[in-house]
Amino acid sequence: MDTGTHVVMGVALGGLATLDPVVQNDPALFNAVLVGTMVGSQAPDFDTILKLKNNAVYIRNHRGITHSIPAVIFWGLALSGVIYAFVPEVSFLHLWLWTFLAVILHVFVDVFNAYGTQAYRPFTKRWVAYGFINTFDLYIFLMHIAGIVAWNLGANPGLTWLIIYFVIALYYVKRYFDKREMVRLVHDHFENVAQIATSPTMKQNNWRIAITTDQHYYVGKAENGHIIILDEFPRQTIPKDEPIMKRAMEDHNIKAFLSFSPVYRWEMTYYNEHTEVRFIDLRYRSRGRYPFVAVAQIDDSTLEIMNSYTGWVFTEEKLKSKLDPVPVDS
Repeated sequence: MDTGTHVVMGVALGGLATLDPVVQNDPALFNAVLVGTMVGSQAPDFDTILKLKNNAVYIRNHRGITHSIPAVIFWGLALSGVIYAFVPEVSFLHLWLWTFLAVILHVFVDVFNAYGTQAYRPFTKRWVAYGFINTFDLYIFLMHIAGIVAWNLGANPGLTWLIIYFVIALYYVKRYFDKREMVRLVHDHFENVAQIATSPTMKQNNWRIAITTDQHYYVGKAENGHIIILDEFPRQTIPKDEPIMKRAMEDHNIKAFLSFSPVYRWEMTYYNEHTEVRFIDLRYRSRGRYPFVAVAQIDDSTLEIMNSYTGWVFTEEKLKSKLDPVPVDS
C-alpha cells in the first residue's frame, strides 16, 4: 500500500490495542504501543532509502528482504526493544505483540497489490502479487480517516476499529471475487492461458490486465465485466545466445528489471554503431504507453554497455534524458 495508508493503519492498530486490558489500563504502555504501531506500520518500507543509490538497486530490493519472514521478526523485536529502552516500566510482551502485529499487517496488505512483495522469503524469492487491491485504495483510506475522526470525537477506539476492520475484511473478500470473475472471463475467451496479471485501478469496476498465452501477450482492460483488448504482441523467446542480448542481460539495470517483472516483451533496435535492447513491462499500460522499462545501449563492435536505465518513464524524451546522449544515425 501507499505510505499514507500505512500511516493510518498504524493509528488504527493503536486504537485496536485498547481492546487489550493491559494496554487499556496503562497509559504509558498505550503511548509506547501507539509509537510502536506507527513506526512498525512503516518499517518494512525503510528500504526506500535505496533509491538514493540507483533505480536498479531499489527495484531489485524494494519489498524484498525487508518484507520477508526473517525481516518481520527482526522489525518487531528491534523496534520494541528500542521503545522499551525509553519506558522499561511497561510490559515488553504487550509492546512487542502490537508492534509485531503492525509489521505483519504492513507486509500482509502489500501482497494484495499488483506490485507485490517477496513475503515468503527465505522459502522462495518469488514475488507475491495477488493483484486485487490498488496500491492506493480510496475506500480503505477513507474508512481509516472516518475511524480516526470518530475516535477524536469520543467514540470507543477498540470497538470503532473492530467494526471498521470487519468491513474492510468484507471489502477484501468482495475484491477477491471480483478478480476471480474477471479471471473466469479471460479463460472463457482465450485458449492456452499461461498467466494473468491483474492491476486494479482507482475505479472499482475497471482493471488493467496482461494475459500470457502460449503464443501471444494480450494487454487490455476489464470494464464492468467486459474484457477489452488494447494491444497484442507475439510471445518471443529471448535469444540469450545472441552476443548483443547476452551482453545486455549482464547489465545491472536489465537484471533488476527481469528479477521483478513477471510479464514483459523485448525488442532490439539497430543503429549503425550500436544496438538498443529494451524490455517493457506489460502490466502498467497508461495512455497508450508502457512506462516501466529497462534499456541498454550496446556498442556493436566492442559489446561495451554504453548506457542503461530501468524505471518509470512516461515519454520517450524523458527516457532519452535518463540515458547519456548517444548519437543516433539517421
